[in-house]
Amino acid sequence: MTTTATSSTTTAKILGHPLNAWYVAAWDHEVTRTPMSRRIANRPVALYRTEDGKAVALADSCWHRLAPLSLGKTVGKDGIQCPYHGIVYNSAGRCVNMPAQETINPSATVPSFPVVERYRFIWIWMGDATQADPDLVPDMEQMDSAEWAGDGQTIHAECNYQLILDNLMDLTHEEFVHSSSIGQDELSESEFVTIREGNRVTVTRWMHNIEAPPFWRKNMRDKFPDFEGKVDRWQIIHFEAPSTIRIDVGVAKAGTGAPEGDRSQGVNGYVMNTITPETDRSSHYFWAFMRNYRLESQLITTQLRDGVHGVFGEDERMLKAQQEAIDANPDYEFYNLNIDSGGMWVRRILESMMQAEGRVNTSA
Repeated sequence: MTTTATSSTTTAKILGHPLNAWYVAAWDHEVTRTPMSRRIANRPVALYRTEDGKAVALADSCWHRLAPLSLGKTVGKDGIQCPYHGIVYNSAGRCVNMPAQETINPSATVPSFPVVERYRFIWIWMGDATQADPDLVPDMEQMDSAEWAGDGQTIHAECNYQLILDNLMDLTHEEFVHSSSIGQDELSESEFVTIREGNRVTVTRWMHNIEAPPFWRKNMRDKFPDFEGKVDRWQIIHFEAPSTIRIDVGVAKAGTGAPEGDRSQGVNGYVMNTITPETDRSSHYFWAFMRNYRLESQLITTQLRDGVHGVFGEDERMLKAQQEAIDANPDYEFYNLNIDSGGMWVRRILESMMQAEGRVNTSA
């Protein structure tokens, strides 16, 4: 479905989060034999690896007195021991050893959450485990493809996850928030197309025969040292529910066929974003910048990671301020512009997912 939304009707500014969905719990390198804790969808989770390297996610509270299991230690092939009284649970969350007694109480269990390791991330399913289909893990193929190189980081964002999705679905804010790096007037002047297909939304924008902003001019010269002149620039935003957004971005020498599919005279990157709700007012924002040129250069990888980190720092400050303003004005509702069409579809998808779970929006 294609839309160029013109509605100015109000919409809820803070949404809850679906539970029957895959979220990123951590980068794969973060989860080791030493347990760690991460709050996901308002619930503390203990993460660790078994002896054979399998990632495990258990509720981070012991059945006995609710002590955090993440403060304990791994034991045996797949167990974790509570730091308080020594109760041991296996990777399925079932107690396998109790101190000072031979009989194990059959109710001695802690919830275990399905996990999938893919695309350099550990994904977790916080809802109905019977619905946890690994084929539903959002597509982030560029993260581990031999044809792409790059690196990323994690931002602890002090805002609701939906505000980050809004930010990424409408990139016209770059003109104002990122004016010194990737922003330019043509962003808000150019037309765009929004398409919704099932639980996916795509927003496509092309800017023809324009000056390259500083970030992209540098990248063009990394690949074409003598580059001068104007470019054709593209931003193609791919959302996949509940909270993964891949942004196909780049520039090519103007008039060399990029809009028709020939990007050989340009540079192409993917901004990879996946956002996990921590609480109703905080989020884990996992991101990376992947490129398909000069794959051998660690210098370019580091420069791009650090450059994007600086850009996202500007977003982080704005989103924190936005969340504070929302909290200070609880009766105010958002209004929509044409540029919000992608974000509006995202909100409708999330609302429908929560309705399917029989859950109402409980966020403040």
